[in-house]
Formats: sequence, C-alpha cells, structure tokens
Amino acid sequence: MAYYCLTVTRLRLALGPGARRVHVAAALRARAQVSMSRFEPDSFVNYEKMSKNIGIVRKRLGRPLTLSEKIVYGHLDDPAGQEIERGRTYLRLRPDRVAMQDATAQMAMLQFISSGLPRVAVPSTIHCDHLIEAQTGADKDLQRAKDVNKEVYNFLATAGAKYGVGFWKPGSGIIHQIILENYAYPGVLLIGTDSHTPNGGGLGAICIGVGGADAVDVMADIPWELKCPNVIGVKLTGSLSGWTSPKDVILKVAGILTVKGGTGAIVEYHGPGVDSISCTGMATICNMGAEIGATTSVFPYNHRMRTYLEKTGRREISAVADSFHQDLVPDEGCEYDQVVEINLSELKPHINGPFTPDWAHPVSEIGATAKKNDWPLEVKVGLIGSCTNSSYEDMGRAASLAKQALDKGLRCKSEFTVTPGSEQIRATIERDGYAQILRDVGGVVLANACGPCIGQWDRKDVKKGEKNTIVTSYNRNFTGRNDANPATHAFVTSPEVVTAMAIAGTLDFNPETDFLTAANGEKFRLQPPTGDELPSRDFDPGQDTYQHPPPQGSSVKVDVSPSSNRLQLLEPFDRWSGTDLEELRVLIKVKGKCTTDHISAAGPWLKFRGHLDNISNNMLIGAVNTQNDGVNSVKNQLTGQYGGVPEVARHYKAEGVGWVVVGDENYGEGSSREHAALEPRHLGGRAIIVKSFARIHETNLKKQGMLPLTFADPQDYDKVGPEDKVSIQGLESFSPGKPLTAVLKHADGSLDSISLNHTFNQPQIEWFKAGSALNRMKELQ
Repeated sequence: MAYYCLTVTRLRLALGPGARRVHVAAALRARAQVSMSRFEPDSFVNYEKMSKNIGIVRKRLGRPLTLSEKIVYGHLDDPAGQEIERGRTYLRLRPDRVAMQDATAQMAMLQFISSGLPRVAVPSTIHCDHLIEAQTGADKDLQRAKDVNKEVYNFLATAGAKYGVGFWKPGSGIIHQIILENYAYPGVLLIGTDSHTPNGGGLGAICIGVGGADAVDVMADIPWELKCPNVIGVKLTGSLSGWTSPKDVILKVAGILTVKGGTGAIVEYHGPGVDSISCTGMATICNMGAEIGATTSVFPYNHRMRTYLEKTGRREISAVADSFHQDLVPDEGCEYDQVVEINLSELKPHINGPFTPDWAHPVSEIGATAKKNDWPLEVKVGLIGSCTNSSYEDMGRAASLAKQALDKGLRCKSEFTVTPGSEQIRATIERDGYAQILRDVGGVVLANACGPCIGQWDRKDVKKGEKNTIVTSYNRNFTGRNDANPATHAFVTSPEVVTAMAIAGTLDFNPETDFLTAANGEKFRLQPPTGDELPSRDFDPGQDTYQHPPPQGSSVKVDVSPSSNRLQLLEPFDRWSGTDLEELRVLIKVKGKCTTDHISAAGPWLKFRGHLDNISNNMLIGAVNTQNDGVNSVKNQLTGQYGGVPEVARHYKAEGVGWVVVGDENYGEGSSREHAALEPRHLGGRAIIVKSFARIHETNLKKQGMLPLTFADPQDYDKVGPEDKVSIQGLESFSPGKPLTAVLKHADGSLDSISLNHTFNQPQIEWFKAGSALNRMKELQ
C-alpha cells in the first residue's frame, strides 16, 4: 500500500531563540504508515515566531493573556501595529492551513478558479464526507456515492491537483476527525469551511469555521479578517466518572449559554478538571461549541494531548510543543469576559432537544418532561458516531454496553446505526472487535462520512409527517435536519446514553437507575460504560485514501461542462450602483428561528452545492412566513399571487426589482454554508435586516456583496410589514460605525424611518462597492 511521505528532507520547528532546532521529517516519514498523517512542507506553525509575536502583544497590552489570545495574536500579520480590542477591532491574521469538506469545497474551489491565481499559498485539503447517503450500509452506500457523485469528485480531485490542494477521497472519513488525526496540533491556526471545524480545539488548536470566500482569501495569501473575539472561560473542577461523559459538558454549557450565548467569543476551557478528559473528549466539547455560536473553543495543552499526538504518529510535534508549553496554556491571572464554572464530579448525564441543541435536560428527568410535552417516548432509531462522537474511546464505551446486553440475551429494541469518524477509526474498531459487537447488538455500520447527521439519510421506517423520536450522539437537531421530517423529535446526547436507550427502546430509560429484563427474565442494570482512551496497539490506518497534489499542477485539466446540473462556473456579481437602494420589496418576513438549514437546506440539495443557479431553488424554503405562518409560501407583490420563495425572488430579479429579507434573532445560526449568502445574492437580494446575526453567516453575506443589517431598536422588527417597500439610505456616505437608515413605505402609503446598524469596516465596505470580496480581490491584483 502506497503512503505519501514528505518530499523535503528537513522540516524545521524552532525550539526557541538561539536554541537548537529539531529536524522531524525523517521521523515523521517513519511514522506515516501508522498514522496516515499527510504532512506538507511548511505546514507547521513556527513556534518561535508565534512566541515572539505573543511577547510583542503582551508588552503592548500590559496584561496576562488567555490561551486563545496567545494563539490568535501569535498569528497576527502585524503584531506591533495591529489595533487590538476584544469585541470591537478586526484582526488581520495569517492562518497556517485551510481545510474544506466536499459540499463547501465545490464553491470554494470555483471561487478560487475565478480568482485567476495559479496555486494555493498555504497547505490546504479537501475532504469527501458530505455526499454519501446512508441507505443500507457502508460498502454499498460508499460505492453508490462514488457512482452518483463521480463528476463532483473528479472536479475536486483535479482542481486539487491543479491548484496544490490535498484530496481525501470518499470513504476516508469526516473532515474533523481527519484533521484531528493529521493536521491539528497545539498552537496551530486553521480555518475550515464547516461550522464544526472547532473540533481541533481538543488538541490545543484554534480551528475556526468559515465560508468558502474566507478560505479563498487565505489560499490567495491575503490576511484573513476576524473580529477580535471576546473570551468566555469555562472553569472545570472535579473529574468525570460513571455515566457522565465529555459530551455532557457541552450539553450543560449549551443549556447555560444558549444557541447565541457564545457569539463573537472563543470559549476557553481551563481548571483542574481538564485533565480528567481525554483528548478526543475535549474535541467533542469543542466541536459542539458551534451550537452556542462560539467563534471556536479550545483546551490548554496537556499530557492527554501529548499522548494522542504520539499515538497518531506525531511524537516530534509533541516534543516541540513541550518546549513551548508556556505559550500553549493561559497566563496566570488572565481575565475572561465571562466565566462559567462546572464541577465535573457533580455533572449528570444530559440529553438536549428536541428541535434545538440548547434545550438541556438531565437524562433522569427527560422521561417526565417528554410525557408532560407529549413527545413520543418510543425511540425509533438510535444513532451514534458523527464528527462529534466517533472516536475510539466513544466506540469502545458504546461497545461495552452492547456487550452487557448481549451477555443477557438482548439486542436493541430500536434501530441502531454506527458511523465511524474515519477510515483509521473504522479499521481499528474492526480489528479490535468493537464493530462486530455493535453489529451483534443490532447495529448497522455506515460509511465513514457525515450521513444522517447532515440529512444524508434515506430513512424508510416512518412516513414524512409522522411524529417520532430519534436519539443521536450528533451535535445539531434542528427541525427536519436529520431526515427531512419536521415531525421527528431529535435529541442529542452521548454515545453511551444513545446505546442504552436503543437497547431499552424508550426515551424515559435512565441507565443510572432503571432495570432491563434479560432473556431469561432476570432484572439487571447496565454497569457504567468503560473503554480505552486509545488503542493499546497502534491505530490501523486502513485503506490509503489520500491523494497528494503533484509538485506542478499547471498541466492538469479541470473540466466543468456547460450542460452540467451539478457544477457551474461563477459569473461576477454586479457592482454597487453608487446610489441608495430604493423601494426594495420584502421577499419574506421570517418568523422565529431561521438557521442556515432553513435558508439553504442540505439533504437531497447537497448534490447541487457546485451549481449556484440550481441550488438557489432551495433558498429560504424552510423559513416560516409571518404573513401566513406558511413555509415556502410568499406573496408576489408584483402579481398579488402566492408562490414559492425562490420562484418569487426569480420573478423580482427578472423584473429588475431588488428585495430584502427581514428576520429575527441569531439569523443564520448553524452550518457555515455560504450558499445561504450566495443564493440571496444570486436571486437579486440586496440586504438582510434582522435583530441579530450568527457570526459566520454575517461574514458570508458581506463577502458576497450583501448588506447584513441589524435593527438599532429590535422592536422595529414589528414596524416592517410583509408588503412594505424598503429604501436603504446613507450608502453614499457608507462608513464604519455610521448607521444606515431604512424608510418603510407601508401598503397604506404611510412612512416610517428606522435606524439600521452594521459591523462593516472599511475593507468590507470596499467588498460591497465592488460587488463581492472576490471582485475586490481581482481589482487589487
């Protein structure tokens, strides 16, 4: 089996000013077959440079720094001159690498192709994990995906080869698990085109989810902008034990902070309780931090991370990290903007949902709560795995419970699925017997991919509209997300609790106290789960699934057929006209929660992620219209007839009529998908006016030349009528910190004037004027 090894003979990692330098390439090559790590030259953070930058900033600010500040400020483009104020200034940063999953990589690479640049400037990878639909099991599902998505996979593979981007083939695993196994390490700054990129924080890395246009900036060697994050400290005391798992930490935090409580902030875990959590457990906690709106989450470097690095073939990196340990932990006396304290010894198993990941319940109380709210108690399906919980430890602990049930003659009463996070995890749990135990108890092992977590699930056991309950170890449970059924009550919890509830078949089963009945009639209680943090032997890398780009890719041909319904080359968006935007129509006034799933649904629509016009047919089809409480039903103000949201938007565009969307709080929460910004722009939208935005979506809108605006007075949301004409004034003097004005012309002819805030800085205003960030990049070339 062929494995990629470094072509350079030396890779230098600085140990400190004037100190010796460690040459690690040869050792990394020796470990490559164990770890499947794919290292590129210059793909590591320069610890010496980062340490120097930290010193510059610490001296300037005159105060101790948090860990996240050290890593972020350590990557400043200009540490001596950068204005730094938490929550206000925009930082210009130099990330170390970029990672893209296949659904978002299509648009990111199409934008990079449009830039005209010959090759990416930083190490970058594409990961094929989103386009594999779960139907019958791993082998058949993977082969079907390869057949159905052949055109897209070929595009991504050839684009990667041409522009210098590594390509992880379908079946390799979920992007975040691959990053943890190969690319994340203490102190690295990595951006990824997926909202759960913060998973890498479990290895002491700052890993941030972004839209594709942000990835293009970094790949084009342009400093990446990030609003200087606030820092929320979560102090952990005590230690985990029994049924309580790392997942319960973030389920508890989500219940405290809610889905928008982390917006604009990095969540930094610290305290004596940290050392009781495995490295992959820390990754679980950081992964689901996306559900509280956090920019990212991070843990301080410790012995758990060192052990994980060693086990995944990166002993030399851990040695260098040890030498720079002081830069990979918070300074004593550093200050957080908010502190949450959790005693792990007192923390109980939790389960969150339905329909939102911040509705937290102790497992001991969920049964009574479900009965009170008339939620279905029967668990139709239990699903474990996903990027959040698919580690060796997760699978081992779930298998320990399955083994107890099998020993008593029991199998799962619910359907049960298992999603390994990577080919390395799959191969290792097969070798060590966990996979077979999970099959024996009734589980179906799915492909190494996202699968049902993102709606790639051809579910057959219930009809659409049928009320039912599923329990997952995933991270997100918005309405209809997993199976496109709005009546499915989805709950998120730990893999251990999912497995126990799948065995019992009911939501009101509390594994800490309740009994099961063995095949012989004996009553018994499941003992707390156990499992090794890491395999006693080395990981089995499984099949080779990585394609490294050639040294020169100029001769590689990238084909995009004009007749394709999967891929479409991008046309530049139009420049701003130079005048105020007059009498825009309200396409839809959205009622309540509006996530990126509502704005640009996944599931069957994923196949169009590389074709902007086709995927625009799903724009806002999940959003609820205040005018009629309907979904995908809005009034066309030019005809007086009702139609689907994309249909009406297309009609407005054809008639030269611009439009706006009006929304509520935390608009655009959830996935990083920039299609939720591209589609409104493509169909003629000019502005999105809401009470508040989720961070990634607000940035994505700016990148595409849209105006993300917020009501200066949130009560003004009520002033906007669904049939109003909206004029946005003040654009000719558009400047940072200066509000714009919206004049609302109501259906009865009366007028209201309201103030709209924005967070644009001057470079972002230039994006708007040019029509998009990509247009501006090309202007400056």
